[in-house]
Amino acid sequence: MQAVDYIVVGQGLAGSAVAVQLLQRKKRIVVIDQPTGNSSSRIAAGLFNPITGKKMTKTWLADTLFPYLHEFYRAVEVRTARRFFFPMPLYRPFLSIEEQNDWMARSAEPGYAPYIDTVHRRPAIPGIHDPWGGLLLRQCGYLDTTGYIEAVRGWITEEGTLLQTSFDPAGLHMTPHGVQYGTYTAAQIIFCQGVAPAKGFEWLPVKPLKGETIRIKTDFQHNAIINRGVYLVPGVGPGERRVGATYEFHDSTPTITQAAKETLDQKLKELVDFPYEITGQEWGFRPTVPDRRPLVGVHPEHPSVAVFTGLGTKGVSLSPYFSEVLIRRLENQVPLNKEIDIERYKSLY
Repeated sequence: MQAVDYIVVGQGLAGSAVAVQLLQRKKRIVVIDQPTGNSSSRIAAGLFNPITGKKMTKTWLADTLFPYLHEFYRAVEVRTARRFFFPMPLYRPFLSIEEQNDWMARSAEPGYAPYIDTVHRRPAIPGIHDPWGGLLLRQCGYLDTTGYIEAVRGWITEEGTLLQTSFDPAGLHMTPHGVQYGTYTAAQIIFCQGVAPAKGFEWLPVKPLKGETIRIKTDFQHNAIINRGVYLVPGVGPGERRVGATYEFHDSTPTITQAAKETLDQKLKELVDFPYEITGQEWGFRPTVPDRRPLVGVHPEHPSVAVFTGLGTKGVSLSPYFSEVLIRRLENQVPLNKEIDIERYKSLY
């Protein structure tokens, strides 16, 4: 038997962040992950934005999450010598003069000032439909999620153990001092499997939300993310942009759909007036929770078993901070915020 400190199951955004926290603390870890081409972490455009929703309000815990994520991803870039984190302003066109006036007033509010760069009162970006101007936001950007996950994967391979295989629930056994899986014993196992039901946590209300994106080729160039109805984020290659995303609870088909492609194409045409060519399409399932809060915590009966999932559409911004919250709970018994603790769903157990 080989003794380690932690076994981590899954290496999407949640599992990668947990692995980083543990490696930074010099813990001995085993990560079990079988990459799939359509995991939500890998196909996501990686957008992070502190002002979100139809009403464009400051996202939950923005003042804590956003400074943290900037430091977190930059530190991982330095350690892995890889580039995958791209801070970038986000531009949201106004739909009316009334909306413009509302944001002129809101820009003076102290809680919003750190995130607002400019309130444009006239068209600001050629090629974008913005007759009433728009809002330029700070502390936004995107993460090359595949590049990030692969960089962390390399770090795990260097300083820990990576098992590129599917997790077998039948192979997990409780021991007096933790858990055993195959030839490994550990004080703790952490499930970070996204929409896949984690062993012992099948009662948690994780619901898959299908999302589709398209890739386009265009000559449009501007150093900002455009977001209104759909988002327009730089892609990997020259002239490539990612456009998304759909939100479909009632479609469980594991494939792209023509309907989603047409929806995204129509919304993009309403946003831009430059020519483009659709060159690709992706799909994935996001792990969502009814109250839109992450699921973090320890099993009610097995303290050696923990879970970190339910990040929904905000995995890029939620995973850095809350992975540290989980590790502080496991290492130092720091109580969890009740809004994220799985105890809030204990009645379902």
